[in-house]
Amino acid sequence: MSINILAILPEILILVVALLVLVLDPFWKEENRRVSLGWLTAGGLTAVMVISMLVGQPTQSTLALGGMVRFDWLAFVFKMLFTFGAAITAIFMMDVDNLGKRAEAYLLLLCATIGMSLMASSADLVMVYLAIETTSIPMYVLAGFLLGDKKSTEAGFKYLLFGALTSAIFLYGLSLVYGFSGTTQFVGMRSYFLTLNPISVGVMFLLVVGLGFKVSLVPFHFWAPDTYEGSPTPVAGFLSTASKAAGFAVLLRLFLTVFPQVAEHWQLLLAILAVLSMTLGNLVALGQTNIKRLLAYSSIAHAGYALIGVVANNQLGVTGVVFYLMAYILTNLAAFGIVMAFGRITGSDEIRSYDGMSRRSPYLGLAMLVAFLSLSGMPPFGGFMAKILVFAGAVQAGWYWLVVAGVLNSIVGLYYYLTVLKYVYLYRMEGENEEAHPIPVSRPFVIAMVVLTIGIVLVGSVFAPWFGFSTNAALSLF
Repeated sequence: MSINILAILPEILILVVALLVLVLDPFWKEENRRVSLGWLTAGGLTAVMVISMLVGQPTQSTLALGGMVRFDWLAFVFKMLFTFGAAITAIFMMDVDNLGKRAEAYLLLLCATIGMSLMASSADLVMVYLAIETTSIPMYVLAGFLLGDKKSTEAGFKYLLFGALTSAIFLYGLSLVYGFSGTTQFVGMRSYFLTLNPISVGVMFLLVVGLGFKVSLVPFHFWAPDTYEGSPTPVAGFLSTASKAAGFAVLLRLFLTVFPQVAEHWQLLLAILAVLSMTLGNLVALGQTNIKRLLAYSSIAHAGYALIGVVANNQLGVTGVVFYLMAYILTNLAAFGIVMAFGRITGSDEIRSYDGMSRRSPYLGLAMLVAFLSLSGMPPFGGFMAKILVFAGAVQAGWYWLVVAGVLNSIVGLYYYLTVLKYVYLYRMEGENEEAHPIPVSRPFVIAMVVLTIGIVLVGSVFAPWFGFSTNAALSLF
């Protein structure tokens, strides 16, 4: 098979799934549409992963499509993560009214996944910008998809306004990079940024603004809480995981490829942003009463933790970032899935409404325990190993103060995750028998939650295979 086909094989296959959704949708009856669309999308994406792993694994790092994309392990691992995240999100979408029966919702999800996959493999300024817009525009629509819900339309509109602004700033930064280097290819730019000068400082700042918005770093995080709260819950979960991972993929590829000679300067800038993100995210999360807003601020803090691996700028650090995003996608998708299932029955996202949840649904309570302990970084779950790896990369590079800040913030984070679990396990519904108010869940939801929960435990305990994939991805940049 041609290297040009192999380099974009997952994207081609996802496009085929999208066309199938579009063509078959009119032929299904209204009552069957929700199940048929959801399983077609999730099953199609699973097939994309299987085919890609069987025939599309890279043997060496090569440029393809005239130098527009790079075919390497970093791109491949991220593409598999995005495809997995989209498959789980499609299953969750089946249970949401006004979303699960709409073919256009699944189509937008697939288009965004194609954009994320191209973001991870971009080796050219033109391709990276087109990929970011291919990701962003469908996500703007999905965030505001529930037109009858004022919070959803507000979420979509705010995300669109802030996204358009930061996209313009990022594009201006890319245009300056091209203007001063004379090339749009990442590899060719390296020789033009050998020393720090006012121009390169300005360029890096513009790029950090654009990518900082994408991964919700402080102070570019202001859109996240309102957007997560108002968006359909599966969309918020996808935004907080796959979309964030795509931003990190571009950040890694751009800064480690184009600006390695001035690394000590952008490392300090990103270290400051990491500390700000961890600290503000955790401290503001302490006072939240809405669980989606709490997860939004938690997601800002986790962007700070993952950024520590980028700051390290070494192989172990990048391995840690990829592993962290792997564990984080599993964990946060599980958390938002539980919030969706519970909110659908109770009609509330307030943390107080979770009183006695473990007695209303023991298995859902157990899944929440696993997800929240993983988010807090407790062994033997995926979040623990992920934090160990990014902290180890930073220690190896001599960023001791940054690791201390990360550890202290992890302790703060543990407090509010345990506070939520306190409501789930220790508190009781006022004047009610919890067993008389069960939380029914659909079979597709159960399948998705079992996969995610087992994944969280496996990534944290049997971590060698995932560590191997992350190492292969990191070696692509070194």
